[in-house]
Amino acid sequence: MLQPPLLARLKTWAKAIRRDALALWIAARDPRTPRAARLLCAAIAAYALSPIDLIPDAIPVLGLLDEAILLPLAMLLVIRLIPPALMAEYREEAARRADRPISRAGALAVVLLWASGAALLAWVLWPA
Repeated sequence: MLQPPLLARLKTWAKAIRRDALALWIAARDPRTPRAARLLCAAIAAYALSPIDLIPDAIPVLGLLDEAILLPLAMLLVIRLIPPALMAEYREEAARRADRPISRAGALAVVLLWASGAALLAWVLWPA
């Protein structure tokens, strides 16, 4: 079992990664961000915030590799392309947005949409 201080550090790190993913999404939409950085920010943020993974989590070890190692490294690299003052502004905005209430109805709608799609796909592909 993880020690409480280590668990707290991991939670803090995970929150920072989530905040930075949102900050990169904000940076991708801001014209003050350099063009190359905007393109990379959009791609990384879309991947980080997407429910679809390049490597499915069901694959042992490799499934978590992209979220635990590759994604944070890609984020660090693209953050270096953004001027520090702008990145601080984006992080503040991301922290402000993260404090908004979460829509449970919206989450339920997304889950129902995915479940409906999976059921339809199973119905279409199921042998008669």
